[in-house]
Amino acid sequence: MSDQHKISGTEEAWEDGTLGESLEHAQVASEEIHKAVESTLAMQMISIRLPKSVIEDFKNLALLEGIGYQPLMREALIRFATSESKRVMRETAAEHAKKNREEKDQTRVA
Repeated sequence: MSDQHKISGTEEAWEDGTLGESLEHAQVASEEIHKAVESTLAMQMISIRLPKSVIEDFKNLALLEGIGYQPLMREALIRFATSESKRVMRETAAEHAKKNREEKDQTRVA
């Protein structure tokens, strides 16, 4: 193959679709491969009903971000769950610390 016909494997080539978007080389993954990918990624399909306005908002935001709206929704949910988990852990730790201080204060007084 001459260098003239070789496509550079740059990030830009993948992003602009020069690489990776040819239907002649595409095929549907088998159910076995699909299950293996889902298992490896620890992903699970769900069904959820959302207000149409929320979906439209995500579609518009996704256009600005240059990604699909479902991956954007997934990222938003991950961020929310992570943030809330950290908040709950901080509050719980603060409550335990306060309780421990109060118990120490009570033993000193007694």
